[in-house]
Amino acid sequence: MAPPQGPRRARIAFSDSAAKQLENLTTEAEIHALDRALVVISFDPEAGEPIPGDAVGPRLRRYVDEVEQVTVLYFVTALRTVVVVAYIEL
Repeated sequence: MAPPQGPRRARIAFSDSAAKQLENLTTEAEIHALDRALVVISFDPEAGEPIPGDAVGPRLRRYVDEVEQVTVLYFVTALRTVVVVAYIEL
């Protein structure tokens, strides 16, 4: 019998602007900091705070990792895919 699996993680995708920001990450510390934030968001897409706005488009959220000094702006699709709009280092 197979062991029970944990909760399904959200898939992470990047907008074009976020993908360009990824290309500019050069240090291992920057990559580690972003990875840490993305793991948290993938396990709990609702971890970030909603950003006030209109209800026309997807609802943006802001996740702030105080330990690594990272902020990630993202939205969650109906299929629980997390789309990273921007990665901003504080």
